[in-house]
Amino acid sequence: MVGAIVAAVVVVFLVILFARTVRIVPQAKAGIVERLGRYNRTLGPGMTVLVPFVDRLRPLIDLREQVVTFAPQPVITQDNLVVQIDTVLYFTVNDARSATYEVANPLQAIEQITVTTLRNVIGSLSLEDALTSRDHINAQLRGVLDEATNKWGIRVNRVELKSIDPPGSIQEAMEKQMRAERDRRAAILNAEGVKQSQILTAEGQQRAAILTAEGDKQAAILRAQGEAQAIQTVFEAIHSADPDPKVLRYQYMQMLPRLAQGDANKLFVIPSEFTQAVGEIGRIFGHSDHNEAASEDSK
Repeated sequence: MVGAIVAAVVVVFLVILFARTVRIVPQAKAGIVERLGRYNRTLGPGMTVLVPFVDRLRPLIDLREQVVTFAPQPVITQDNLVVQIDTVLYFTVNDARSATYEVANPLQAIEQITVTTLRNVIGSLSLEDALTSRDHINAQLRGVLDEATNKWGIRVNRVELKSIDPPGSIQEAMEKQMRAERDRRAAILNAEGVKQSQILTAEGQQRAAILTAEGDKQAAILRAQGEAQAIQTVFEAIHSADPDPKVLRYQYMQMLPRLAQGDANKLFVIPSEFTQAVGEIGRIFGHSDHNEAASEDSK
């Protein structure tokens, strides 16, 4: 019975001894080995052998990029407004030894530096500038944090302002201002649309009037050309036929009433040829009446 207990104790001791001697470090992890309380070496991924009861392996350190979110912090802007700012930090441990021995609580230290830097940066900006200058604020935060955490073996990859929340009254005023700005832009766009519509309508009417005038002009020219050609044709026909002057005078008398037709003809000028034509016609008709009287007497 005693021998079995002793054997069990020996087995447990050997298991503990083996566990403290052979250690395996996973990928993307790093281990700090202390020998008799002092730093000895840094372990990389893989299996390693330690001196039992002499070497001690501290908790493993994650070498992957890590993300940490800090609680909202109240910050006063240049125009004396208190805003709540949420910050997201991305960092990577480059030196496991420095991260272990140079700072006791790296996350708390980074958070305090972030809050202090935020108050310095935001305190020099107005609320409007702070809302529109996130890239500038992020760059300043990253520069300050990277410089401060470099000696801790930590590299700050990126800092992002998750949200900037002004007071409720300020948010309501900003919403009203944005609504008024949208209404103003809508009114301007509507006025521009009406203006363009009126311009296009006026241009269309002007173009239509010009085309109508051009059409009337061409029609008048064509009518005049047609009348000129008709007169020329009649003139040529008359002269080629060599008519009797008495017939020409009679035709001239028939054309005079047609010349006086129309609403625009208010004044009618009788040419000198008119009296000659009337005299000739009178003589013609007088001669005709004399001949008829003579023939009756002869009967």
